[in-house]
Amino acid sequence: MRTIMLMNAKGGCGKTTLATNIATWFADDGAKVALADFDPQGSSLDWLIARQDYTGIPEIEGINAHQGPVKPARGTDFLIMDAPAGTHGAAINSMLKQVETLILPVLPSPIDMRACRRFLDELLHSGKVSKHQTKIAIVANRVRENTLIYRQLTEFLGDLDIPFLTHLRESQNYIRAAESGLGLFELAPSMVAQDVVQWDPIVDWLNSADSRP
Repeated sequence: MRTIMLMNAKGGCGKTTLATNIATWFADDGAKVALADFDPQGSSLDWLIARQDYTGIPEIEGINAHQGPVKPARGTDFLIMDAPAGTHGAAINSMLKQVETLILPVLPSPIDMRACRRFLDELLHSGKVSKHQTKIAIVANRVRENTLIYRQLTEFLGDLDIPFLTHLRESQNYIRAAESGLGLFELAPSMVAQDVVQWDPIVDWLNSADSRP
């Protein structure tokens, strides 16, 4: 079973957005997918409840990891984990015990960039990451291109010795998907074409050997 976690100690950076869309990408491709929500707010689980209103779309198993153990159904191909904000210290090592691949979303703001640097310092000293048993990459989220802060963010990420996969633009399509219980890839293709193409580097990396220990 492949294990992928979305993590950043900073709240509001898009962990749930990435988790739900990665889950639908693999589910739409025919894989058996479970989505574990570690956050007390339960945003991923709320998204799965909204998803029940549809027929003809792939089922994704929901796991309330905040209240109990993470035990996906037998035969699960992908376990996608939505980590809570505020994870630090020993809690990082605990959460990464079963994680092969970690994606860290970061927003284009000075506060988020400083928080990202501090969190990366913790991550890079954790046992799983320092031993290369968990592979890390970064995605810039809710980006407005051709802005000064985006240029500062790309410079910041370019200085890190961690793969910077892509940026996702600030788009109402992510809000539509979150409200409806669908993935970006399940909305009308003509509506999301500009957004979907930005996901190619994420999918390519997740499907490559570089994202696995």
